[in-house]
Order: sequence, then C-alpha cells, then structure tokens
Amino acid sequence: MSSQPCDGCGRRVRIAGGIGDFWSFAGESSGGIDLELADGSDHFLCFDCVERLPDDREVTAADVRAL
Repeated sequence: MSSQPCDGCGRRVRIAGGIGDFWSFAGESSGGIDLELADGSDHFLCFDCVERLPDDREVTAADVRAL
C-alpha cells in the first residue's frame, strides 16, 4: 500500500494501484486524486478537501493553500 500527503490538509491518504497492491491484491480505492487547477498548478487532494473547494469559480493554488 502506498500513501501520499494531501496538499490541502496534510493527512496521508491511500493511493490505489502500483506494485504494492500487486502483491497484496488490495481491492481498496484511492483516498484522493491529482488535480490540475485553472492556474496550471498540480495538487494531490484527499476527497474531503476536494469537497471543500469552491464550486462557483475556477479553483487555483490559493484555494488549496486556504484549506
């Protein structure tokens, strides 16, 4: 199992797939997602932080920092 810290809250979340899951046959899903934002920045966010992003405008790195 692999994990990665969320760029919003810092919590380590599970990343599905990869060689670690090959041997364990883990069937769990990922706990986050990589997003490319409107300003061209890339961030890995847990699903809780994704839900906290604004939905009334384009999301930027400033919104991730505000989490």
